[in-house]
Amino acid sequence: MAVEVKMPQLGLTMEEGTVSKWVKQEGDAVKVGDVLLEITTDKLTSEVTAEAEGTLIKIVAQEGEDVPVKGLLAYIGEAGEQVGAAPAQAAPAQAAAPAAEKKPAGETKVAVIGGGPGGYVAAIRAAQLGGKVTLIEKNKLGGTCLNVGCIPTKAILHAAEALTEAKEMAEYGIHIEVKNVDWKQVQAKKNAITAQLVGGVTGLMKANKIQVVEGTASFASKDTLAVLKKDGTKENMTFDKIIIAAGSVPAVPPIPGVKENANCVDSTGALSFEEIPKSLLVIGGGVIGIELATAYSKFGTEVTVVEAAPKLLPMMDGELTAQLRKLMEAKGVKIMTDAKVQSVEAAAVGAKVNVEIGGKVQPFAAEKVLVAVGRRTDTEALGLDAVGIANDRGRITVNDKMETNVPNVYAIGDCLGKVMLAHVASAQGEVAAENALGENAVYNGATNPSCVYTDPEFAGVGLTEEKAKEMGIAYQVGKFPLMANGKSLIMNGGVGSIKFIIGTEYKEVLGVHILGPRATDLIGECALAIGMEATVEDIIAAIHAHPTVTEAVREAALAAEKRAIHIPNK
Repeated sequence: MAVEVKMPQLGLTMEEGTVSKWVKQEGDAVKVGDVLLEITTDKLTSEVTAEAEGTLIKIVAQEGEDVPVKGLLAYIGEAGEQVGAAPAQAAPAQAAAPAAEKKPAGETKVAVIGGGPGGYVAAIRAAQLGGKVTLIEKNKLGGTCLNVGCIPTKAILHAAEALTEAKEMAEYGIHIEVKNVDWKQVQAKKNAITAQLVGGVTGLMKANKIQVVEGTASFASKDTLAVLKKDGTKENMTFDKIIIAAGSVPAVPPIPGVKENANCVDSTGALSFEEIPKSLLVIGGGVIGIELATAYSKFGTEVTVVEAAPKLLPMMDGELTAQLRKLMEAKGVKIMTDAKVQSVEAAAVGAKVNVEIGGKVQPFAAEKVLVAVGRRTDTEALGLDAVGIANDRGRITVNDKMETNVPNVYAIGDCLGKVMLAHVASAQGEVAAENALGENAVYNGATNPSCVYTDPEFAGVGLTEEKAKEMGIAYQVGKFPLMANGKSLIMNGGVGSIKFIIGTEYKEVLGVHILGPRATDLIGECALAIGMEATVEDIIAAIHAHPTVTEAVREAALAAEKRAIHIPNK
């Protein structure tokens, strides 16, 4: 009987994935574990492997197609077999590792591999609970987020926003002449902010009596790490508990010419350009690509975004994503969706990027090319297989207590290959540390917000309207345009809107999506509402200060009940 190949759920908030490339073709023989295709989500490029042996008898989802989680991708069966409707066999649930036993303070030796937002938070929490903690970091404390990710990106975005605001203040009667952008000073300020925060983490390590070892770690046994220190010395270190927080690195797509062209950079390189590029082509319309496209367009760079999927930011609310695209295009960013980069060639200046659009290949010239197609786990050197830690090509498998299948070994954050966000890693780090020290904590991703630092900001938490439809949930929508909010009108001309997804039967808050000023700050209230299983009436009952953008959150909730005050109710 033919076996269905379905879109895997790589994270708690994953709703759909895009088929980026079929590795196997119809008629090809496949074995268990063979890579069938590559899929892309918001921040991750992943491979889907065969769970059955046979022949790939039919491909259902074509390249570039968005497929919901558990949606049908293909069939594997016997050559010539007619496709049936039998569902694929579900993988057996992973057994949880035994619960940890509490020991007296200072007796439990805990290792944390990686000092990013997941690792250093896990280390601090473990120390708070009485653990004797050693943190092993191969680069810099703070990981990708503090050093080459969230923080430096937002520093550059802030400078870009300040430049835009200076140019637009004439509307308020304030005339500012911007002579030039001192890019070296922008970089210096970014680096100073990063250094200050990294220094803060270093101070926290000392304050919590956490031993920090500079070096790389790999498993010598299930409780022993072989540590190669930066000074060249080696040491085997044994622990009672080990928390893996190894993080991720930028994914490099198999596009001819990308690796060979020095003008092709990843997100790390794009944060440290020696000068502002005159033109930038961004491969990938996910969070990283869109944020950097926003920043450089404000600095005057001619920006083109190429996205293989039908829309930008595939995991975010479709209606608001469409609004964001229009706003970006109105500000001069060229956006191409349903477009695939075929190759990159050398050019006299920069690079020539060959893009397939509508079946035709068109060349685009750019001084710099940002490759932002997601990230992959950084676990190759850990020796996971040698000690039997379950993983899917480097993506470590855990349960909701962050336990691996090996007792006393936990894993958190990007190295799980699911939701690659700093705040997710931190939340998981606390759970892992608490369980390692004998508590009984569980990770719940339902309140995990997604934030995109565009202009205006974009944030969401909970179910999108598309997801609610897919799940067959009866819902109602409340929308409030920020043009009707006084504070928003002052801040950005009232661009954007707030959207509530409310359950019809119980009136619970299922999801909230915000495109507008301070969206990434406003989303916290909405995450709390979902976590507390609040109803729309709970949101309405809370008095929201005036004049604030947060008033619009309450108005959108009122709109779901057709009770909005400052817009007509339809």
